[in-house]
Amino acid sequence: MNYEKKIITPEPAFGKFKIKTKGVFVFVIIICRTTANSQDWENRSERYKDAYKKYLSADCPITKDSIQHFVYFARDRESIIDHPLLTHPLFEGAQVMYSWRDFEPEKGRYDFSILKEDYEYLKKYGKKVFVQLQDATFNPKYKAVPDYLFTEEYGEGAAIQYDEEEKPAGWVAKRWNKKVRERFALLLEALGKEFDGKIAGINLQETAIGVRKKDPGFSDKEYVIGLKENMLALKKSFPSSTTMIYANFIPGEWLPWDDKGYLRSIYKYGEEIGVGLGGPDLMVTRKGQLNHALALMHEGKFTVPIGIAIQDGNYVGKTGADLDYDEDAEKGKSRKNIVPLLHGFAKDFLRVKYMFWVDQDPYFQEDVLPCFSRK
Repeated sequence: MNYEKKIITPEPAFGKFKIKTKGVFVFVIIICRTTANSQDWENRSERYKDAYKKYLSADCPITKDSIQHFVYFARDRESIIDHPLLTHPLFEGAQVMYSWRDFEPEKGRYDFSILKEDYEYLKKYGKKVFVQLQDATFNPKYKAVPDYLFTEEYGEGAAIQYDEEEKPAGWVAKRWNKKVRERFALLLEALGKEFDGKIAGINLQETAIGVRKKDPGFSDKEYVIGLKENMLALKKSFPSSTTMIYANFIPGEWLPWDDKGYLRSIYKYGEEIGVGLGGPDLMVTRKGQLNHALALMHEGKFTVPIGIAIQDGNYVGKTGADLDYDEDAEKGKSRKNIVPLLHGFAKDFLRVKYMFWVDQDPYFQEDVLPCFSRK
């Protein structure tokens, strides 16, 4: 998701000074220093704005390296059938999104049949499945959580998300609700008992949400606590398979200016408990992403795996949430293949272990596949 917003740098405030002539020099120093501090403050938000330029000369082919590459299918799991990844040596497998609702159609009754089907199919070709566990949607018509959660016992279970125009944009599980988290932990436990050590990995969806703060029980701090509890439940349930959370933005702060330590604490906690850190939308020129997930990945020294996803729109420098992004219109435009740039940036600047390339037409077939070496 794109949570880019316009930040207006405030003019320095000097207050009112009553000074004599001999004090003018002091006043000038105060002005100069304050102006310099303002420039430093502004420049900090642009410290990585040119980082991508180092990789503009990157070209195809992309050869085998330390990165594990997966093809991301979102919920379109049927597309893995006869997909080119099955016979391509550089792709480890498929990342597929499964909703909480898929896996727990009724309270306490778990059904992992579709995951098992995909696991067995990919295994025949020597490929693996990487699960993205969905508890949020970006369309108000769809809910990712089971119906039984929409009761008073669970605080109605999920909250509506809103976009930048204040229009309903989807639903998200109430990760800040203790009882909802308890049910989520039970799902993870059941899933881990059957698939830990079999699947390549599992990731929780992005931390960015568009929830109004008037929602009962919600606060920025409670939300961060909830994320950490979900991370711990994930790791306990999957001690062998790779675990990861897409930590991109946290409500209540905006880096680097308004840094309350929320997102940083998620990265620190992931390192402490062994949960990998990742994010959607590899946007190498956008300040929002560069000052949040991408900055923390670059600046941190992690022993846990780092992952980054190239999702809808990213092949042309957009995100699926951009108000000016028209997928059909973009398909007809001429473009530069930025796959080598994205790979170089992820490998060198972010030092990732995982890359998830969305199977978006025509970019995957025309840009990604030709660029990935079969040797």
